[in-house]
Amino acid sequence: MAVSGARYVGLAGAVLLTVAGHLGGALPDAPFGTTPASIWRTPDGPATLVCWLLGTALLVGAWWSLRGGTPSTRWAYVTAGLWALPLLVAPPMGSRDVYSYACQGWTYAHGVDPYAVGVAAAGCPWLDTVAPIWRDTPAPYGPVFVLLAALAVTLGGGLTGTVVLLRVIAVAGLLLAAICLPGLARAAGVPTRRAGWLVLAAPLVGVHLVAGAHNDAVMLGLLLWGLLIVVRRPGRPAALLVAGALLGLAVTVKASAVVVVPFAALAAVHGRHTVRALLRDGGWLTVGLLAALLVTSTLSGLGFGWVGGLTHSGDSEQWTSPPTAVGLVVDYAGALVGRDPQAVPVARAVALLLLAGVLVVLWWRAWQTLGGLNDDRLRVARVEPARPWVPSAARPRVALHGAALALVATVVLSPVFHPWYATWPLGLLALSAARTTWFVLPAAGAAFLALPDGTNLARFTKAPGAVAMTVLLAFVLAFVLRRRTPPRPARRS
Repeated sequence: MAVSGARYVGLAGAVLLTVAGHLGGALPDAPFGTTPASIWRTPDGPATLVCWLLGTALLVGAWWSLRGGTPSTRWAYVTAGLWALPLLVAPPMGSRDVYSYACQGWTYAHGVDPYAVGVAAAGCPWLDTVAPIWRDTPAPYGPVFVLLAALAVTLGGGLTGTVVLLRVIAVAGLLLAAICLPGLARAAGVPTRRAGWLVLAAPLVGVHLVAGAHNDAVMLGLLLWGLLIVVRRPGRPAALLVAGALLGLAVTVKASAVVVVPFAALAAVHGRHTVRALLRDGGWLTVGLLAALLVTSTLSGLGFGWVGGLTHSGDSEQWTSPPTAVGLVVDYAGALVGRDPQAVPVARAVALLLLAGVLVVLWWRAWQTLGGLNDDRLRVARVEPARPWVPSAARPRVALHGAALALVATVVLSPVFHPWYATWPLGLLALSAARTTWFVLPAAGAAFLALPDGTNLARFTKAPGAVAMTVLLAFVLAFVLRRRTPPRPARRS
């Protein structure tokens, strides 16, 4: 696809998605329990589904065609902004989470602890707009986002004003990410035009973070801002305190951001990567993070009750989460022989233990790699005149790539997966990965998982989806193990 053609094909896709949103988006009075068949039977159903699927295909195709990079960073930013314009005036699409945000903000604004009761018990006047599964569960988000949601309720007045302001907050998070991306890309030695395109023009970003107003946008903006300060000012106590505070704020929006912190500590080290340097520079970062957690939890009056709310995030069972898919397949197999293994909770628990091990391994490998870069510098110093230490692009890139893989592992091994979760690692992979297809392809596929009214297609493909995901997981594991197994030495004749 030609470069100019890609810009306008994607714009056409964004316009079609906006039309689909107005015809059958996640509107406050939209019915629950819809299926693709029931949507098709409504008066606007055929037009809704055709516009949605065609628009998604056009947007994904245009984004995919330029995954290797655009003509310039400016071109990438202008095109991403052009695609976002129609989605800014679309109703909520792809999920109904924005209404949960509104009710949680209303709960806090009216003096009720959103971590103690669900929005139904709190008496939210917009309860009918919230998906039934989330009406009785406490808020799973940190105090910073609860405060932002309460601010939107206070200033917005009614539901419409609140939703508009929640979208403004999400777009502000994306603008912050857009500002930080070029500096991070230069620090990591990757083309800014590629990084900007892969993140800002991604269909998942436009549909779910702009139109859907998901708080993942705020988390991403704060995360990239903190990392930018770290890679630009390693070893500077004041800067690292600020960076740690920003990372802490990201965690108090969505707790999944915490897996990035150990890798940020690696990037914070100035000079050689030794244990002493890590404790010194990483310590300043940790102090800033803990201060942000304590201050926001205390000033909000909510304490750390939000940690308990995280346990309810896995209440839904979908095959899009690999551990959940494996558990479902075991349950299906047990049903064939008259047993009920209840394997989903077990598979999820095993996956979380595996995640902890994977995170440790990823951090250790990044530490070892950075230690190798230290050794390379020492070898160069023996033959070159002494000079001040200058950070190379390899150092921040190693840390950013480790953080990106940590987020990938978190998404893959979590108990539940929603399409917008793929935006977590997307920003850091765009800044650190040498090849793009392996993460762009799943992100493109995830764009087709939801319908405009928030209906998740995984609900209607539970059994075949679980089997397909389990087979895919087995194939990937076999491929990885095969690549990492050293070849056997040839026998001598």
